Amino acid sequence: MVNKDFFKALDELEAEKKINKDVFIQTLETALTSAYKKMYGEAKSAMVKLYPERNTIRIFSYKTVVGEVEDPDKQISLEDARQLKKSYKVGDIVAVEESTKDFGRIAAQTAKQVVMQKLRELERQTAISELAEKEDELLTTIVKRVDDENVYVQIAGTNTEGVMMKNDQIPGDKFNVGDRVKVYVKKIKDSFKGPQIQVSRSNIGFVRKLFELEVPEIASGEVKIKNIARDPGNRAKVAVYSDRPNVDAIGACVGNRGTRINTIVNELNGEKIDLVEYSDDPLEYIARALSPAKVLSVETNDSLNMSQVIVPDDKLSLAIGKQGQNVRLAAKLTGWKIDVKPESYLKPKAEVDNTDVDYELTELSDDSSFDMGDLEELEPIDSDVDQVEDSNDKE
Repeated sequence: MVNKDFFKALDELEAEKKINKDVFIQTLETALTSAYKKMYGEAKSAMVKLYPERNTIRIFSYKTVVGEVEDPDKQISLEDARQLKKSYKVGDIVAVEESTKDFGRIAAQTAKQVVMQKLRELERQTAISELAEKEDELLTTIVKRVDDENVYVQIAGTNTEGVMMKNDQIPGDKFNVGDRVKVYVKKIKDSFKGPQIQVSRSNIGFVRKLFELEVPEIASGEVKIKNIARDPGNRAKVAVYSDRPNVDAIGACVGNRGTRINTIVNELNGEKIDLVEYSDDPLEYIARALSPAKVLSVETNDSLNMSQVIVPDDKLSLAIGKQGQNVRLAAKLTGWKIDVKPESYLKPKAEVDNTDVDYELTELSDDSSFDMGDLEELEPIDSDVDQVEDSNDKE
């Protein structure tokens, strides 16, 4: 069977879709062979072969040479075999070319179906491959529709949609069709409907990528983000540091007159950010993480991964935070359980009022959504502690 147009079409597909023609040919040979067997009998041992260099399609049936034929579909007599080639002997496999006269129409229909199916499959794989490179990235998208509590956005430069579930949105987010929205690509997975892209603004990765976008020193690696802990829409603590002694990690993140940190806060709908300078010394790191509270002393128990922090009596509520938020985020940031106690706890009992003293022991959440490898997020600790206290007391 000769069909120049068919093979020319394969060449055009290869050039237009950037898909290797050999992939089509292998798939077509398998599909056409199956179609031939359905037409002439499954028992036949046949194979359809495509020869693009000759623009031809040939069909071969394979039969075993025997002394006496019992199954004509799979066997050929020694006498008939030797008419094809005198050297054949019993046990040899003979390839006999079959007529393609009646197979042309079936072959054309099958080829069309296979090509279209393979095209869809390869295009989907290509799309997934391209999108996989965008995973863990910050993208600007356009809101296509809002369905109940889910928001569907279009990934720029593609026809692919991403979905942002309710728990991936920042409390207070409002979306309208056509809005341009920055999102973090959380996960890309394949499904029978095509690639599904899950995007987020509440994920810790969203804050990390915003810092990389707004702070050149972080993008270049001069300043590094150690950990982030976050209560989306309310507060985040970000631990940063630099290996270079002449680089101010906190100052770089704040920017001139706070321009950098303010841009990030605005994108987060006013979410407060505490910037904490990371330290290898856990005592110092824990004390800094409890910003804006003033810490008097820190003790740790390595075997229990616990720490006891003493703060002034009048700063106890500030250290713990509203509904325990501050100490909880500090625990997530540092990886230590934090037991906060007031200074009066250390005084002799005779000097302490009979009134109960409140303090809080905060442990790391067992929530499966929190990953120790994901520890992330915070707001600047000013070198002048009293100044920070004053500013936060005003809040």
